[in-house]
Amino acid sequence: MNVTDPCHWLYKGLSPLSHSSRLSYLYLDGNSLTTADLVRLGKGLFKIKLTNHAEEKVNEAREVIETILKENRVIYGVNTGFGKLCMCVCVCVCVYLGVGSPLSVERTRMLLALRINVLAKGYSGISMETVQAMINAFNASCLSWVPEKGTVGASGDLAPLAHLTLGLMGEGRMWSPRSGWGHAKTVLECNGLTPLVLKAKEGLSLINGTQMISSMGAEVVERAVGVARQADVIAALSLEALRGTTKAFHSESHRLCDRVQDAYTLRCIPQVHGVVNDTIAFVKSLLFTELNSATDNPLVFAERGETISGGNFHGEYPAKALDYLAIGVHELASMSERRTERLVNPSLSELPAFLVENGGINSGFMMAHCTAAALVSENKTLCHPSSVDSLSTSAATEDHVSMGGWAARKALRVVEHVEQVLAIELLAACQALEFLRPLKSTTPLEKVHELVRSVVRPWDCDRQMSPDIEAAHMLLREGKWSACCNLTTWRIKHLRNHRPHGIVTHYCTVSG
Repeated sequence: MNVTDPCHWLYKGLSPLSHSSRLSYLYLDGNSLTTADLVRLGKGLFKIKLTNHAEEKVNEAREVIETILKENRVIYGVNTGFGKLCMCVCVCVCVYLGVGSPLSVERTRMLLALRINVLAKGYSGISMETVQAMINAFNASCLSWVPEKGTVGASGDLAPLAHLTLGLMGEGRMWSPRSGWGHAKTVLECNGLTPLVLKAKEGLSLINGTQMISSMGAEVVERAVGVARQADVIAALSLEALRGTTKAFHSESHRLCDRVQDAYTLRCIPQVHGVVNDTIAFVKSLLFTELNSATDNPLVFAERGETISGGNFHGEYPAKALDYLAIGVHELASMSERRTERLVNPSLSELPAFLVENGGINSGFMMAHCTAAALVSENKTLCHPSSVDSLSTSAATEDHVSMGGWAARKALRVVEHVEQVLAIELLAACQALEFLRPLKSTTPLEKVHELVRSVVRPWDCDRQMSPDIEAAHMLLREGKWSACCNLTTWRIKHLRNHRPHGIVTHYCTVSG
């Protein structure tokens, strides 16, 4: 299925993969899975099936493998092991060595769904019987124990995918809603399923690929899309609270501005937020390609009746992209923390110190700003690219690796910190608006303020702030703010003729 703009489906709230969402099935074809679709699968919103064409492709590739076996041809990965362990038949067992905390249920669902999707392309030589068993396990939410650490992101995400596969084979630990955690074989049987019995080539087909990096990357990019939109709205609230000017967003702002210009964290919102959005769009497009690429080795070409060993398993593309995404998204927090500092600083905001009355008795947002500063500082370290590092492995055969697993995990941490920093700014901006009453902001921003006040009351005196920060964070994570007003319609109505012509980015700030 041809998808010319993978971002289009997210904005429309639709999926290009299925026209039967009311039946709770999403059809995989190995070509059309978007990051938004994968996140929905992780949340358990759909069961999955393969398209008829995908099933045909899988069967055709398997026929090539069966022919190779009948002809007794020795082919790497088909009737051998891999690397220096070429005689090992326990391909999955030998890389069952991940460490650390297990992936969440949602992330394990995403990992399994993505592995099924790339197998559906029909270049792995796996049998349809095995693919269907994986689909059955996904639809029953039978999910293996998959530790988050242990992949170097080249020759695929071997360790995490081996844990995923061994669970499906009835080994190790597994979870399902029906059984909870238990031995994998017991969990499968509890759900009426039987363990996988792998055929030739299937061990390597199941563990060789970039699905750990890419599935976590899909979550990162979808959260980044949300956080970038939220940053615009929250910045607009701060601009209102600081009585900033919107003239900086006009093409002739420098010639006509009749007041002292605002600080860069207010004046340069379109430029900084704009490049972040461009970064997210770039990474989203790259991940769309990766989600729908055959990344194991060797690949089976049914039309040529042969296998070819290559390097699609190398995770350099998603690793570099996620390092880049972390650097880009971090700037939203960097800007946000500086705006929060301006809000709490009476010499800059002309508001009560730390946004609370009786400053000598109450500390207000003083320590909340410290928390934001701590998170921003931590992000600066996390933004060091993991993909600039490489260690030789497998007796120097795999002598360059991507370190993409760490790129994905730290990008998730960066995005979460950005969400938390923005949550603090959101609370501070709403608190600042309380001191400007009875003045009102624009309708969209007033609705956002009302939403915040529905879960967090204003500060009259000091109280525990951590629960309030978490409540605001959850508002952002759950996307409730976007439902309280139609920002797109408001932009078109009020800002159509006020976009800065000299700015390449597609962004302007919503403010009154």
